Amino acid sequence: MKKLILILALALPMLAGAETTPKFGYINTQELFALMPELKAAQARMDSLSKQYEDMIMGMREEYNKKEAEYTQKSATMTDAMRKIQEEELYTMGQRIQTAYQTAQQDIQTKQAEFLKPVQERMVKAIEAVGTREGFTYIFDSAATVYAAPSATNVMESVKKELGIK
Repeated sequence: MKKLILILALALPMLAGAETTPKFGYINTQELFALMPELKAAQARMDSLSKQYEDMIMGMREEYNKKEAEYTQKSATMTDAMRKIQEEELYTMGQRIQTAYQTAQQDIQTKQAEFLKPVQERMVKAIEAVGTREGFTYIFDSAATVYAAPSATNVMESVKKELGIK
């Protein structure tokens, strides 16, 4: 079904008696994205956030390990009630660590999307600007393209110029 829609979309201008020949371009968006200067700043923010969570969780683990060692050392001399209280405390601490880790992972994913969104939007706008300025009918991502005819144009250099990337 997707192929049929693509074929119709490509053929429609030709079937409608379009006077101009469609102009096709392609670009490797992954390569372009990696070249974006804003990516370094976004990555630095991500690294900082990850480090904060790592430090927090590491502190929680150290506290847990200290309590566990203390429990192991003293458990032989504890009453059953004291032992049970200590075990419950260790279990609760372990649950808190696990919850903190899961929360951190979720927050990091959310922040990553938030930090990268402006970079992606700027890249798309630059591709659109080049497509409009140079009269392209379509610009495809070369990562998803199976074949590009010799008449298709690689727009990477034009988009890099639009973005000010050398």
